[in-house]
Amino acid sequence: MEILLAIVVASAVIFFGALISAGNERQRKAIDGLREQVVLWAVQDLKIKREHLERTVQVADPLGWLNKTASKAYGHELRLQVSEVLDLGKSLNCLSEDSNIRIIFSPLSPQDLRRMKKGNRNRLTQFARHNPLLSLPRNAETHELSVLNGNDFFDLEMELVWQALTGHRLDSSNRIWMYVIS
Repeated sequence: MEILLAIVVASAVIFFGALISAGNERQRKAIDGLREQVVLWAVQDLKIKREHLERTVQVADPLGWLNKTASKAYGHELRLQVSEVLDLGKSLNCLSEDSNIRIIFSPLSPQDLRRMKKGNRNRLTQFARHNPLLSLPRNAETHELSVLNGNDFFDLEMELVWQALTGHRLDSSNRIWMYVIS
């Protein structure tokens, strides 16, 4: 009799455990669905707000905007002046007014530069003297400027700034690289 009672109690505990587990799983799926809907709603809301504001994005002072964004990434005020535009708008060479720092902005990542250097080493040596990106020193600091460390409209504003400072369109304005040469 005791064995039968123990089996009934054990099976009841297992049965109720399974019921609770199934209920918890159903609630988890419902909560996951709600979370997914909230994320989709937030993304759509941001898209609507961004589309509305996208038409009104302007940059009154392109060099000031670039200076503010670069200073935020670098860690202190730079006071940049544009020195020259290289490679048909693929790089922008700037000098800092108050220190001996040269900064090169480019949409080319460090990996792209390494690939370019490895690919055509013979033909690139003749251009390396003219393009500072191909002859960067090893101690050059690299900073990525993007929406993460810029602002919400970085890609839209960067496109306008690049056009104003270089006279060329930027192929991809999602991110730009800042190479600091001390």
